[in-house]
Amino acid sequence: MTGYTRIAAAVALGLVGALGAGDVSAQVKVGAVLSITGPASFLGDPEKRTLELYVEDINAKGGVNGQKLQLVGYDDGADANAARTFATRLVEEDKVVAMVGGTTTGATLAMIPVFEDAQTPFISLAGAIQIIEPVRKWVFKTPHTDKMACEKIFGDLKARNLTTIALISGTDAFGKSMRDQCVAVAPKAGITIAHEESYGPRDSDMTPQLTNIKGKAGVQAVVNAGFAQGPAIVTRNYRQLGITLPLYQSHGVASKQFIDLAGPAANGVRLPASALLVADKLPDSDPQKPVVTGYKRTYEQKASQSVSTFGGHAYDGLMIFVEAAKRAGSFDKAKVRDEIEKTKNFIGTGGVVNMSPTDHMGLDLTAFRMLEIKNGDWTLVQ
Repeated sequence: MTGYTRIAAAVALGLVGALGAGDVSAQVKVGAVLSITGPASFLGDPEKRTLELYVEDINAKGGVNGQKLQLVGYDDGADANAARTFATRLVEEDKVVAMVGGTTTGATLAMIPVFEDAQTPFISLAGAIQIIEPVRKWVFKTPHTDKMACEKIFGDLKARNLTTIALISGTDAFGKSMRDQCVAVAPKAGITIAHEESYGPRDSDMTPQLTNIKGKAGVQAVVNAGFAQGPAIVTRNYRQLGITLPLYQSHGVASKQFIDLAGPAANGVRLPASALLVADKLPDSDPQKPVVTGYKRTYEQKASQSVSTFGGHAYDGLMIFVEAAKRAGSFDKAKVRDEIEKTKNFIGTGGVVNMSPTDHMGLDLTAFRMLEIKNGDWTLVQ
């Protein structure tokens, strides 16, 4: 059995607790630093649940290379400094062979130097493109990038003959990164950003920023680059102000919790996301359908909550590691790293992954689906 146990020492870091999980008889330690509490908990909690239930399942089936896995996890509470501290602990004290985690961009960027210096494979679950560009030898990631999100949104805007937008973004690491990517991509996509606003991670009312957008002549749609609870507040305030322009969110809100937080205001919102959210709506010919329906069924039965793309990112990261270790025939970190980089035609919840020495994510734009929220549920935009 795997299960997270609280360690009081983490209270000094301002967290609810550090977390450790695993079978004491396990021989191979896999690390996970996740944002299980705090403002990114709706990302980190399904990641934690996913890693726990699949490590348990893998061990029940005999483990990997004849050895059982031990999941050693810590909760960074979305605090980048805490994440770096826990990363150091995983390397120096826990002696992990690999790391699957890093819920947020800020936490991931803080941990990268630790795993690079320790020459330990690190598969991040965060979104920003700078995690994998430039390529770092030991760092990989499973979610689609913020640059891809901008490209997918802009493609949908062009298809609707909408070319002039306002951009509102969070000031956290992910929000800043996606904002920068959208600004960079816009000219090539034929999109004009006529106005910009921003909000902080603790802001509880974005009415002033949205009022400015509402009064801007020529704006045809609004794009929100953000994650956590901010986009839900933006969505509610947007409807309260009576703004009728199309509203797009990032893949950083791709969970049922966003719909629950935004309420009826979420209806009509579009966002790019993985096929996982519309698993049952995919045609039988879609190669991802067996994977996403299988994960969705397993997760919802065992976790008793709706599936989210964030748990899916953790599933993909764990399975990419497991398959790489099997191909390596050992848990030698350098050999496992090499095999992760050679991942080809891996069908995950996020898409079909084909990594290379110049691409440590392995997804292209076809891995993204454009979704629209209708009647409190996800629908595919055809």
